Amino acid sequence: MKAHPQKSNAKNIRKPKPKQAKKITPGKILRYSFLVLLLSFIIAVGYHYRNGFLYYLGFKTNKRIETLTKEERKIADLRIYEIVSRHKDKVFGFDISQYQGKIDWDKVHGENEHYAMKFVFIRSTAGKNKTDSQYKTNWKQAGKKGFIRGAYHYYRPNENSIKQAENFISTVKLEKGDLPPVLDIEKIPSKQSMDSLKVGLKRWLDKVEGHYGVKPIIYSGESFYTDFLKKEFEGYTVWIANYSFFEDEIRNEWHFWQFTDKAAIEGIDGNVDVNIYNGNYDQLKKHTLVMR
Repeated sequence: MKAHPQKSNAKNIRKPKPKQAKKITPGKILRYSFLVLLLSFIIAVGYHYRNGFLYYLGFKTNKRIETLTKEERKIADLRIYEIVSRHKDKVFGFDISQYQGKIDWDKVHGENEHYAMKFVFIRSTAGKNKTDSQYKTNWKQAGKKGFIRGAYHYYRPNENSIKQAENFISTVKLEKGDLPPVLDIEKIPSKQSMDSLKVGLKRWLDKVEGHYGVKPIIYSGESFYTDFLKKEFEGYTVWIANYSFFEDEIRNEWHFWQFTDKAAIEGIDGNVDVNIYNGNYDQLKKHTLVMR
């Protein structure tokens, strides 16, 4: 007897639903792209500042810094140590004014644990009649400590340039071995044009050069110098301020580079500007005055 085949129950069997592919929305693409870019940025910064991280990890300090939080100090030190590691063949120095208060010069040393400081720029005057309250003390003490000294004048754009030059000349008595006088110009004038400002700067520079017999140094921020001074004042020694996190090597055209305003120096309360001279110590000495 033949077996009858059983009727199929295929109609009653439910087939599994195919999995639907997840939709990729523009919002997801944007989020993923942002995460990839952020990760790439972190890796790039870490690699770029690898020397700084290594330098920082081995650094111990008991210096008292009141103006930065602990985290801000770590970030500032990271950049400083990275730049130091890239310029071991250069000369370091610092600059000060009355805003650092009374400095304990007995504690200020040119040789510190991580880099040697050989020169110091000291504010002497500002405008047509201002003398820095700590100038005389700082100038005298810096000389006793063996630093190569330089005096700078803070230029006030809306005041008479010749009177400002006379203020500097009457205050600063340079000697053999000192750096040339420095003109610090940072601000755009509010009462005159930029062309008029440049005329005033040139008058100050000429007056001071005539007195000391040496071309002054020009100090300014990198953007201010590039936009307003570079073309008209070509041939001067330049001291440039640039604190950018991504600027970590001195440029060929900069003679001095103020690369941070957040350094810690024993004997000085608060933050201090630190600078690099674009050369070695013997070359720096050649920049100093040989008095007539």
